[in-house]
Amino acid sequence: MLTFTSEEVRQLLHNKFVVIMGDSIQRSVYKDLIRLLQTDSLLTSAQMKAKGELHFENDCLLEGGLLGGLHNGTNYREVRQFHQRHHLVRFYFLTRVYSPYLESILDHLQTGPQPDLVILNSCVWDVSRYGPSSMKKYRTNLEMAFNRLDAALSPSCLVIWNMTMPLGPKVTGGFLIPELQHLSQTLRNDIIEGNFYGATLAGLHLFDVVDLHYHFRFDLGNRVKDGVHWNNVVHRRITHLLLAHVADAWGVIIPEKKIRGDLMQDRKPPMTFNFQPGQLLSHGPSWRFPEDRNTHQPHPDFFAFHDDSLLVPTGDGLNESFSGFTSFEESGLPPFHLDAVALDRFCHFERVDPSFFRYDAENVPPRPGRRRKRAPRGPEPRHNLVMRPQSFYAQDYSPYKRGRGATYERYWS
Repeated sequence: MLTFTSEEVRQLLHNKFVVIMGDSIQRSVYKDLIRLLQTDSLLTSAQMKAKGELHFENDCLLEGGLLGGLHNGTNYREVRQFHQRHHLVRFYFLTRVYSPYLESILDHLQTGPQPDLVILNSCVWDVSRYGPSSMKKYRTNLEMAFNRLDAALSPSCLVIWNMTMPLGPKVTGGFLIPELQHLSQTLRNDIIEGNFYGATLAGLHLFDVVDLHYHFRFDLGNRVKDGVHWNNVVHRRITHLLLAHVADAWGVIIPEKKIRGDLMQDRKPPMTFNFQPGQLLSHGPSWRFPEDRNTHQPHPDFFAFHDDSLLVPTGDGLNESFSGFTSFEESGLPPFHLDAVALDRFCHFERVDPSFFRYDAENVPPRPGRRRKRAPRGPEPRHNLVMRPQSFYAQDYSPYKRGRGATYERYWS
């Protein structure tokens, strides 16, 4: 993974206006970014758990949070801003991907300085807090939100859609009120379907997509106990992924690094820019569209990266993969629309297949039950040439076989 130092981040985002919108995960993305803008150290646990505080790492609370009262309702608001001489980063807390509140945000962005980078995601609240037809409404709201982003934002603005990260088998996050606790065990499957819709529509609107669900599907040991949030190590990796994507989109060459012991040494001079976005804007409507990125070299692993991406039919009758989307589950899993039978098979498959092993706190090996007493062995033989069988119950520490162990035969000489 390409890593960035604090100095490189300040240079990359020099005179840039960054807007981050989303839930508590995106709030941690915002916090880690402004932390990295000032120092190379990670966030603390207390900093990641806090919400709505008046000040954090030289930023300020503009709206909501402690100013409006902390609660878990769908009308919760929190607007934060980090402003220095050459950097401006703003965060908007969203409980729904499209709403009148999003319209007010876009109107405010149109009247003020135009953002250079917008990073957003909204899924967990959308599919859990708005009734039984939340998924259907989510698809409609995604299309409306992306249409409004296309119309309101400047063509030079780089828009990145973050896909929702994997949830735990039991969710206890603060957004899940007691009346909706029955959704805690099925929500992890709903966000996979929501990720599919979000990534597909974002790709069709020519927005960039960063598949966080794919990147951290095997890193579940760094997820905290509530099944939703992640620790500071993962969030620093998320920041590096996003910055690498931004640098690639803006044509910034990051110096290669090699690790020697605990030292990170540069192999090339500091980062350089291939082009300036202002120069391209005079020749076309949008430099983030494929036809206007003539100077942007594709990623060396471009074709391998999109081998399993979605296929879209073209006018010639052929199917081609569109950029910006990567599959996030293995092909052997059930389809996204799970009926009762498929859902039961999905859960059963996850319990018994060792390839689906997860390294989170919920999969600690079970404590063995009370062992059955062995029968007395009797007198020892007069010599060591006689072998006799003796039965015992083996302790089974597998997380997928929680019953008593099978009977085995063991020979004693």
